[in-house]
Amino acid sequence: MRICVFCSSSGRIDRRYLDLAEEAGAELARRGHTLVSGGATVSCMGAVARAAREGGAHTIGVIPRALVEIEIADDDAELVVTDDMRSRKAEMDRRSDAFLVLPGGLGTLEELFEIWTSRVLGMHDKPIAILDPYGLYEPLGELMKHLLEEGFARPHIFDAVGWTGSVTEAFEHLERSPVRLEPTAEDYIESEP
Repeated sequence: MRICVFCSSSGRIDRRYLDLAEEAGAELARRGHTLVSGGATVSCMGAVARAAREGGAHTIGVIPRALVEIEIADDDAELVVTDDMRSRKAEMDRRSDAFLVLPGGLGTLEELFEIWTSRVLGMHDKPIAILDPYGLYEPLGELMKHLLEEGFARPHIFDAVGWTGSVTEAFEHLERSPVRLEPTAEDYIESEP
């Protein structure tokens, strides 16, 4: 299975997040999967790729040209260079069978929301797991519940993602056969206030 990992590129995060990325990369390799990542050597992105390779996994890095030019590209990966961030995400999506979301910032959230939205809309059936052992995304979960309660989110929103607290649990979620989410007309019809 080709598993895309979305994660932090920040150099200002606590060491426990780097350790988590390393653990995820090692487990990915142990289970015989291929890593698809953002193609950089920094922070969690670099940690997950190095650990995956140390465990014998094939790694594919997809990086926009602008980031190659500032010399953070992972030259030890099979490197795919794109023109911009939008084409980078599309290429990562195309090359992946599943998505693992580690703790991260704005870019990670953008990637999560795009792949999560398209799953809810039935545009793909690739499994998604959020790995959050330290509770970083708990406020996001509460926000999504509130959006659902207020009618701003579709009924299938939590069926589309596995919220997990351990590396093992995350991979077990990704390796299960995905449930096909079929949007219905009720997902699109506005009800009377």
